[in-house]
Amino acid sequence: MDLPVTPPVKPMLAKAIDGIPEIGDLAFEPKWDGFRCIVFRDGDEIFLGSRNEKPLTRYFPELVEPLKKCLPDRAVVDGEIIVTVGEHLGFDALQQRIHPAESRINKLAEETPAEFVAFDVLAVHDTDLTDEPFRDRRQILETIGANFVAPIHLVPSTLDRKLAHQWYIDFEGAGLDGLIAKPRDGTYQPNKRVQYKVKHTRTADVVVAGYRMHKDGEGVGSLLVGLHSGSEDDDAERLQHMGVASSFKASLRAELVETLAPYITDDPDEHPWGDWMIAEAHQDGLMPGAPNRWSGGRDTASWVPLRCDLVAEVKYEAVLNGRFRGTTRFVRWRPDRDPATCSYDQLETAAPISINAVLTAEG
Repeated sequence: MDLPVTPPVKPMLAKAIDGIPEIGDLAFEPKWDGFRCIVFRDGDEIFLGSRNEKPLTRYFPELVEPLKKCLPDRAVVDGEIIVTVGEHLGFDALQQRIHPAESRINKLAEETPAEFVAFDVLAVHDTDLTDEPFRDRRQILETIGANFVAPIHLVPSTLDRKLAHQWYIDFEGAGLDGLIAKPRDGTYQPNKRVQYKVKHTRTADVVVAGYRMHKDGEGVGSLLVGLHSGSEDDDAERLQHMGVASSFKASLRAELVETLAPYITDDPDEHPWGDWMIAEAHQDGLMPGAPNRWSGGRDTASWVPLRCDLVAEVKYEAVLNGRFRGTTRFVRWRPDRDPATCSYDQLETAAPISINAVLTAEG
């Protein structure tokens, strides 16, 4: 490719902060739950680059022609690949697109077609824009975006903090997970956390049903946690697997091995996930954290079952299809809580909103 900015390029990143900043010359945009992607177009050639610099082009063939129609002949644009299911972002459906079989990819491209949301521009024609302030890059992107038609979109942006706060509340109902705040005088700095992200965070009390060792073999790496459904139509006694809680300091990882030792059990009959404790479950991939194509070959299936007598408070961002979505962090033990009382009814649910309402929001 003969472009002023050529692949691979690692995208600019954002660091997490608590709350919407009250000062500073910032632009606010919805934060998407998709695959970060930098699009390189040089004539008829389209290259979709990922956050880890690996190409995404083969996984989203349906985006190639729309990008050719919407972008200038030579351009580099940063954005997010998303998939919608009904009126909601469908991250599970998006993950299914990373598949080794071309036939499977083509089938899913028809069933769950991807869309691209543009939120920055790195180059146009012969001009490298990475040293230009974001306020100027945004103006150029808006000019380019005037030609966008679905499935290519221009991200909404606002300078109004009151409106940004309303977006933060409302857009979660479409599956978005917060806001991005961008300094308007900032240049484009690949792989640097020079922007800000404000994500939804909540806490819940969960039952600790097992753990996995840290990848370096030193101490506990994550806790397997669950909640009771609490539904009259379901088996309320059944502990539903919610995912894992992690982010332990090295000192705590070692301490947890001793803390959890008295609760270890090898009896499937006394564990709600007893079916996952037998060898066949490993082969079928039914157990919590079973290996998949995202695990990079790591042994994520090995886990140590615990008697379900412990309750922990965790911090989570969202719930998707009955599981915690994103990073869930251990906060503290809750010896005052009865595990049987830890149910889904403590989880907050955002009011639903159409994804189209997000894409067409006026900034």
